[in-house]
Amino acid sequence: MIDDVEDQLEDLGPLKVLRVHGDPNAPTVVLFHGYGASAFDLYPLHEVLITEQKFNWVFPHGHLSIPIMPGYFGRAWFPIDIVALQEAMQRGDFRDLADKEPDGLEIARQSALLMLDALGVPFDQIIIGGFSQGAMLSCDLSLRSQKSPKGLMVLSGTLLNQTLWGELAKKHSNLRFFQSHGDRDPVLGYANAKRLEKLLRDAGLLGEFVGFSGGHEIPQVVIQGISRYLNSLS
Repeated sequence: MIDDVEDQLEDLGPLKVLRVHGDPNAPTVVLFHGYGASAFDLYPLHEVLITEQKFNWVFPHGHLSIPIMPGYFGRAWFPIDIVALQEAMQRGDFRDLADKEPDGLEIARQSALLMLDALGVPFDQIIIGGFSQGAMLSCDLSLRSQKSPKGLMVLSGTLLNQTLWGELAKKHSNLRFFQSHGDRDPVLGYANAKRLEKLLRDAGLLGEFVGFSGGHEIPQVVIQGISRYLNSLS
């Protein structure tokens, strides 16, 4: 039960977070979890990465509580239409979100911004990233900001709001990104992940896309890629 370990979290602005302190002079990595997970979901990542610097880590806890199964609740950043998702997966199809902004994304963005402000770390010393729904939020936060973060990691995310993101991305051509996606991802299609990569590259951003044979996951090849990416930002 997630609620059994929530006393390990600390308040940071309007959100609860799981925090790992590293080198005070190193950048801070903020990783947003996916739908139905929690701050604890991506926490093990920092233990398996091989980096030259001892980064500081912040794992935010989604502000929405959602039922996962009887007696079990997870966290989320914004609601999703579970029925539509299940129907699409049964058809072997994907929901195309490229021209949409999900309901609740703005509230998630504002909560995350207040959390980042409370963190007290200069934005250009923050590497923002996330998995799935958290990757969408991290993209939106990074592209809408006046300044670029130090880095952006998009793990199994997808393209949203493509017209707006395309224009905003041009203001962040100095931003280097890391992106990964499984070619058999049943939740968020590979093709739209590649469309997101193209949007970022067309705007002048440089980055690495790690495609892998698999689904909605973070396999070893992605862990190696994240390590490589973080070391390149040191």
